[in-house]
Amino acid sequence: MKAEYRANRTRAKIHGTAERPRLTVHMSNLHITAQVIDDDKKVTLAYATTVGKKLTGTKTEKAAAIGKEIAEKAKKAKVKTVVFDRGSKLYAGRMSALADAARKEGLEF
Repeated sequence: MKAEYRANRTRAKIHGTAERPRLTVHMSNLHITAQVIDDDKKVTLAYATTVGKKLTGTKTEKAAAIGKEIAEKAKKAKVKTVVFDRGSKLYAGRMSALADAARKEGLEF
């Protein structure tokens, strides 16, 4: 229940537009998912996940791989800047690794 409150508090301040869509990240016990969303049109512009992929390494390394992949897909969708939505997670560890990898690939936030 507390995680839902934290996520709602974070998302109340964040809104993705066509110029700066929202990069949202969801982390479960097994998988990591990232999406670039235009909230005005309610459309997903780019999507990357570990589901169905045979990535090796730690979860932090998998998060970095997803960060790199989502940045590449966002570039193909002609998105350069985003608003980072961490949901209920703290900006540390895996979340930080994903964000740093996305920044290295040229995504700005």
